[in-house]
Amino acid sequence: MIKSMTGFGRVEAVSADKRIQVEMKSLNHRYLEIFLRMPATISFLETEIKKKIGERFSRGKIEVSIRIDNEGNQDGTQTLMLNLPLVRQYYSLLSQIKDELNLPDEVTLNMMSGFRDLYVPKEVEEDLDCLWKGLEGILAEAMDKLTDMRITEGEALGRDLACRMDKIQQLLRIIAMRAPEVVVEYRQRLSDRVKELTQSIIVDEARIHQEVAILAEKSDITEEVVRLESHIGQFMELLEGEEAIGRKVDFLIQEMNREVNTIGSKSGDAETARQVIEIKSELAKVREQIQNVE
Repeated sequence: MIKSMTGFGRVEAVSADKRIQVEMKSLNHRYLEIFLRMPATISFLETEIKKKIGERFSRGKIEVSIRIDNEGNQDGTQTLMLNLPLVRQYYSLLSQIKDELNLPDEVTLNMMSGFRDLYVPKEVEEDLDCLWKGLEGILAEAMDKLTDMRITEGEALGRDLACRMDKIQQLLRIIAMRAPEVVVEYRQRLSDRVKELTQSIIVDEARIHQEVAILAEKSDITEEVVRLESHIGQFMELLEGEEAIGRKVDFLIQEMNREVNTIGSKSGDAETARQVIEIKSELAKVREQIQNVE
């Protein structure tokens, strides 16, 4: 079972009189990168949150947004208090202006109430342990949802990759079956060409056999075919496994390309060349797909 690196998870719940919302989305990335957006009041939890995420995911760019709102007021308003030092400063400054300019107006409550920065949110001492327990559970739920989506997309990716590997294996079998025929055809072409050039001269058949043997040795692709089949088998086993496979299958694709290139360079046969091009085309599509595999 493989997992995609793209997904989304969102959970919102109330815990300890706080409405906590955790939203997670992940994108392709070669390594694991975690970006957090959260209130400054819980910034000390950043390391612990990243640790929890790192225990669940091994690759991908994961963006996490955490929002925490008070649930204490039913009307949704925030508890405010006066910034008394600032109130006194404003009053002093206004009084100074009045005295300096001999203004008849008095400094009134109506005048002072217009300054919005005189009202600040009331600081409530948080039960941080209780808050973390609630946040930890909601974070776990969000990661579960993100994982579910990554698994669903991974299943679709797995089916596509398996089909492409099956096609590559079929093309490889055609190449393997074609290999002996290539040698036979070469022997016939060589023999016909020699007879055409020598006409009535007696030809040394042993020399022809020797040339054919040399070509057969140079164009032998048995080792490359066996290795490529082995790589395909390993690839399919990884698709069925439970662990993260992105880096492993990327390496296997590199090895498959190396074997296919060698097969293409060894064989001078046009039909084999066509099959090699088809395999390389499929491998390119597979490599593009596995960039999204965890």
